[in-house]
This record gives sequence, C-alpha cells and structure tokens, in this order.
Amino acid sequence: MRNQTMRCRRVADSLRKEISSMLLLQEVRDPRISFVTIIDVAVSPDMRIAEVYYTVHGSDDEKRETLAGLQSSAGFIRRELGKRLHLKRIPELNFRYDESIDRGFYIDKLLAGLDD
Repeated sequence: MRNQTMRCRRVADSLRKEISSMLLLQEVRDPRISFVTIIDVAVSPDMRIAEVYYTVHGSDDEKRETLAGLQSSAGFIRRELGKRLHLKRIPELNFRYDESIDRGFYIDKLLAGLDD
C-alpha cells in the first residue's frame, strides 16, 4: 500500500493527524495505550483499509499490550474520525508496529561497537 494516489495520501495524512491528536490528548482511555507515536498511515486505493504504523518505547510485553489496546479501541477511533473528517467512508484501521526505529537503534549500537 506504499504506492498511493494524491487523494489517498491526503486522506492518510488526515487520519494520521487525527489519530495522533486523539492519542496525545488521551481521548482513547485504554490503560494499555501509553506513549504511542503514529509514524505513518497508508490507505488502500479503494479507501476501505488503512494501515496505521506506530511505535512505542518499552518491552516486548508492553508492545503487545499496546497493540491489543489499539485494536480494541479501533471502533471508538473510527467513530471519532467519522465525526471529525468529512469522508464518505472511514477506512477499517489495521495497526502495525513499525520496527524501523528499533532497527535504527540496533544499527547505531553495532556502529558504536565498531568505534571501540
């Protein structure tokens, strides 16, 4: 879903901003969700599915709990998006953990070990 039309990209950006705002302002009141950063959103060409890429700092257990919290809050988030965005259809939200930051830290650690 990375190749997107301009309309899909605009919708994806709006979704990212609104979901980030909801999480930042703690409108989603699931205790399993804390310190989540929405990295990107990719919308399918038919705008039925949105892949929401996020990252969270913590252990693997905390990452699993955060995913469970986000998945259980997806209905609430979609309802709120429907109120805020004037779209014919709000896409189904699929949350995906973005491992790129973890990989970056790992590479930094490897490179730091080479300097010693």
